[in-house]
Amino acid sequence: MKHITILALDGTIASTVTGPTDIFSLAGVLWNQIRGVQPEPYFKVVIASVRGKPVECVNGIVIQPHLSVDEVKRTDLIIISAEDLAALEATSRRTVPWLLKHHKAGSTLASVCTGAFLLAETGLLDGKRATTHWGFADLFRKRYPQVDLRPESLITDEGSLICGGGAFSYFDLSLYLVERYCGFEIATQCGKSLLLDIGRTSQVPYAIFEYQKQHKDNQILKAQTFIEKNYAQKVNMDEMAARIGMSLRNFKRRFRRATGDSPLAYLQRFRVEAAKRLFENTHKSISEICYQIGYEDIAFFRRIFKRYAGIPPHEYRKRIQPG
Repeated sequence: MKHITILALDGTIASTVTGPTDIFSLAGVLWNQIRGVQPEPYFKVVIASVRGKPVECVNGIVIQPHLSVDEVKRTDLIIISAEDLAALEATSRRTVPWLLKHHKAGSTLASVCTGAFLLAETGLLDGKRATTHWGFADLFRKRYPQVDLRPESLITDEGSLICGGGAFSYFDLSLYLVERYCGFEIATQCGKSLLLDIGRTSQVPYAIFEYQKQHKDNQILKAQTFIEKNYAQKVNMDEMAARIGMSLRNFKRRFRRATGDSPLAYLQRFRVEAAKRLFENTHKSISEICYQIGYEDIAFFRRIFKRYAGIPPHEYRKRIQPG
């Protein structure tokens, strides 16, 4: 039986504590009960807070932990709940040494949502892949430039360091870990019994394209603004470079350094974001939306949309307009 410790942080999102607790506690239990066979729990789960005192969540719910972090003697896995970033400095002083001690002793560390910030505070993620809620990607990159952040990923796995994306990725992360420890069959049974989809991998369909302007290159900001105002027109990169007084080569280099994307990729991503908004707010056909955002080749638009949204246009429409 594996020992799981859920680190409940003050100001956290309650479900990032209670959700994993439920999933791990019910693995091997609920499915068996449904099938009329003897329950076979695979995990012993405890909730720990920094001082062992009740934790007040962002919605006012109070969680009573089982013990303090100092009382955790051995654990196979620590899951860090969503972090209140305003309290990050104070939280890290108390928890980083504890996390490092257990990691050194062989524990796997996993984070949910903004819990990745606390995990990054340990330094263990430097040079490794990580993910967090897409809306905090810019801030994460600024604070932890040595971490290879993948905000499009729902889960990143670096062996003993695992991150889940947004808050409700806790169930993806939990099922992923159930599969790691117990195998695919048990994870599938757990997912079916809890009505959870197994195998989601991307945050991209839910992301809003707003996280590449936290740099200080004013000329590139002007180029970004120009792209965003004229995305539906034919955008000539040579003319844009000349507009802001750069050679094309220097413009491309500066743009990628500032935003992480080439100018063409930025244009494509912005067009896909515009298409997503049209799918959400209109009943226009895929071909109409394709033309409206600046593409003439529908097949090419479908490929670009899937590249940046993670799913084809028709699936995106069904997801956000199920009726």
